[in-house]
Amino acid sequence: MKMEKMKVLISGASGLIGSSLARSLTAGGATVHKLVRRQPASDLEVALPPLGQGQRFEEFTAVVHLSGANVGAHRWTPAYQREIAESRIQPTRELAHLLASLKHPPQAFLCASAIGIYGNRGDELLTEDAAPGTGFLAETCTAWEAAAQPARGTGIRTAHLRFGVVLASDGGALAKMLPIFRLGLGGKLGSGRQWMSWVTLEDVVRAVLFVLENEALSGPINVVTPEPVTNAEFTRSLARTLHRPALLPAPAFALRLALGRMADEALLASARVLPQKLQQTGFRFEHPQLEDALSATLKKE
Repeated sequence: MKMEKMKVLISGASGLIGSSLARSLTAGGATVHKLVRRQPASDLEVALPPLGQGQRFEEFTAVVHLSGANVGAHRWTPAYQREIAESRIQPTRELAHLLASLKHPPQAFLCASAIGIYGNRGDELLTEDAAPGTGFLAETCTAWEAAAQPARGTGIRTAHLRFGVVLASDGGALAKMLPIFRLGLGGKLGSGRQWMSWVTLEDVVRAVLFVLENEALSGPINVVTPEPVTNAEFTRSLARTLHRPALLPAPAFALRLALGRMADEALLASARVLPQKLQQTGFRFEHPQLEDALSATLKKE
């Protein structure tokens, strides 16, 4: 599927990944529409219709589903954990059922997921063949991917984009770290031995476009660079890039006290993930090395 022939519907199009993806698709000649929950404000916005009334969805060649509540936006209270899960699982199920009901459905259905599906796995090397882990994030991601089954079951090419830590200067984890590290107040989290699997926003967008165009790719796809690093290595690299010291570690007990369950699953968990499927099908990362990636990302500020 060539980009200039695509008509793509994106949910979460105003988010960090969605907005960058929409720009790249448009620049490549594709027509991009945005899936919205409110009343559409233009012809390029589409609302999810009741089941059986989705004929307009037959005009799209692909649907990229990226929406979901921000995992790091709030402390993980029981209510916010429900919001994190429900904002992913139920919309995915609704969209998958709608696509499955169409006489002429889109050729591809790309759904966001996350490497959180692997849980806390220490030094284990994790490819797409690895079994899901345990914990809230792992269970949420497993249910999130399962929610796409109605589309997959009718033969629509369905891919689950398991994103790692996305490096961008204007959003995501790195943007939250930068003010602290620029003051010279950054440091490793806990022991610093936990593995971080990361990828630049630029390579995320390139990978999504690659999956859209490559009909051989389906199922789970790890969207991370082939060079995961420990948290301590990440901390040192970021400090060097910013020409600042990184002398103030955040002890695990303090993170747990401040953030509760989120500390163990989002900050202290170890996931050493490899992009096996992308590499086997010929994808090449622009920024596979961390310090080069950080320098390139910060130049875009």
